[in-house]
Amino acid sequence: MTPVERFRELLAIPTVSYVDPTRTDTARFDEFHAALERLYPLVHAHLEREIVAGHALLYRWRGASSLDPLLLLAHQDVVDTAGQPWTRDPFGAVVEGEGEDATLYARGAIDDKGALVAILEAVEQALTEGVVPHADVWLAFGHDEETLGEGARAIAALLAERGVRPALVLDEGGAVVEGALPGVGAPTAMIGVAERGSATFELIAREAGGHASTPPSFPATARLARAIDRVRRRPFPRRLVPPVRAMLASAAAHAPEPVRTVFRRTAVTAPVLTAAFALLGPETNALVRTTAVVTRLEGSAGDNVLATTARATVNVRLLTGETISDAAIHLRRAIDDPLIDIELRHGSDPSPVSPWQGTAWRRLAVAVAETLGDDVIPLPYLQLGASDSRFYTGLTDHVYRFTPFHLTRAERDALHAPDERIRVEVWLRGIGFYRALLAS
Repeated sequence: MTPVERFRELLAIPTVSYVDPTRTDTARFDEFHAALERLYPLVHAHLEREIVAGHALLYRWRGASSLDPLLLLAHQDVVDTAGQPWTRDPFGAVVEGEGEDATLYARGAIDDKGALVAILEAVEQALTEGVVPHADVWLAFGHDEETLGEGARAIAALLAERGVRPALVLDEGGAVVEGALPGVGAPTAMIGVAERGSATFELIAREAGGHASTPPSFPATARLARAIDRVRRRPFPRRLVPPVRAMLASAAAHAPEPVRTVFRRTAVTAPVLTAAFALLGPETNALVRTTAVVTRLEGSAGDNVLATTARATVNVRLLTGETISDAAIHLRRAIDDPLIDIELRHGSDPSPVSPWQGTAWRRLAVAVAETLGDDVIPLPYLQLGASDSRFYTGLTDHVYRFTPFHLTRAERDALHAPDERIRVEVWLRGIGFYRALLAS
């Protein structure tokens, strides 16, 4: 079988995870594990494998030394496709087009089986060539990253207990993109040196209830709606945090004037930059402020019944330097209504910031240049979404988030959305990136 054929077979297994674990079909993960054993025989013959927390996978490839190991992360699970208007079967893993235009459509093609399978392909190739790594290589594949990340949490705890201190941890994250920053025309490898925190709050309005034919003047649903609108109209303040300052400083050398000076002199230009980033689009806005958005609403169970409890779920993504407590205080002030209860469901503060200089960073930068293009500029980046990497920051100061695929704007927009896809040639090049990293 070819690498693409193996990739398609694994994409066809719907390893969907749910917040409610009773909804998760664990048999699909068992099927996925069996397929990995069959498709990657050398990996499973030469690497030690453990199953952690039910279905998370941990592999150890022993090298010439156990000091300063490399830890590569990915996750097996994907998000649900129910209710999404896919134009292809999301688990059909069909390839359309030819040559450089050949594109593979499937849930998980990028997030995150693309990385998981590329890592295994790189290791299998290295084993075929008789490679022995200079230091141990660990592979950690969580099974519930899209929900609560308990698999990754358990693996990280296990590695900490064993005293494993990686020289470099790499998880999913930014990609190779174009046009990420105004004035920078060259493609950029957006390597996450930190990620925002994540918290889920519930806004709750209560009332006595009753029949909808005789509603009160200000029912719970109206009070909740007002609170939601206040959260939208009173956003978190804008700030230029260290990872974003580093990104701009690194990009300055590749930008024309006057953009170069604006990027370099952030001590002076920060107010202008943050205002511009807030207006340029959702991604740049998320780089300069904590964001909050309502994602779920709940009211009465009946069409003609007043809601005794109306709820809104607020997803908050925390900028570096802020905490869950800070977010709760902001929400309380923004809503300004003592009759709205604000309850924290779960969350984690932003990650520490990893250095964008030194040996670990250079390993990534060299692998990018060797395999993804010597014109690609490695940039430190603030990861906007949460990943399993947040559980591994206690093991080392060198945790990075980068997916080695050159993605268009449309391809990035398809993550968690209909018609997720990756160009075949782009995915194959990503295998080369992991192969180079293993050899570094």
